[in-house]
Amino acid sequence: MTNRIENEVEAAMIASILAGNTQMYHDLIRPYERSVYMMALSFVKNEADAEDIAQESFLKAFRNLSRFRAESSFGTWLISITLNEARSRLRRQAIVRMESLDTPPDEEGSVSPALLRDWHEIPSEALERQEIRLMLQEAVTGLPEIYRQVFLLRDIEELNVNETAEALSISVPSVKVRLHRARMMLQKQLIPHLKNVRPGPKRRWLPWL
Repeated sequence: MTNRIENEVEAAMIASILAGNTQMYHDLIRPYERSVYMMALSFVKNEADAEDIAQESFLKAFRNLSRFRAESSFGTWLISITLNEARSRLRRQAIVRMESLDTPPDEEGSVSPALLRDWHEIPSEALERQEIRLMLQEAVTGLPEIYRQVFLLRDIEELNVNETAEALSISVPSVKVRLHRARMMLQKQLIPHLKNVRPGPKRRWLPWL
């Protein structure tokens, strides 16, 4: 389905929802559930917090659906809401940390972040080594925020350059520069560990290795 057709279908769904068919909202957001969650997780690196951010983002999108003007795609608009919600959560957490520096960490709340999607597309020889999987996850989550966001939107969620620029409120040249730098940073970290891995038939999101 082309982007134009997708946008037309989503526009019809939004019109139906605004007309009172609120049950259709779940159908509207279903294709974006993974994208929103992964974007939230890239900020907080904690599954529970990421779930909260994702749910709050979907609620805010629903409450503000009448304000959506289709100047961008619904997915891009939703990602923008998620980015704002994640940043707000980080600001609140920073304030709490400053107010409770002597509070011991909640060990029960420590959850290892889920692996990025499509790990099955990396050669099976690499996947058999847990340390490689963890290294890949840590390399991406360890990128500076401005590079990690662009990388996730472009190479993981496959937004185009214009959509990424709009979601992050930056210029198209900035998207290209940041993506290039993100790939170079990851390449520098990962190449020494993956140089002996035989290439598989699918490495869609690691073409730069």
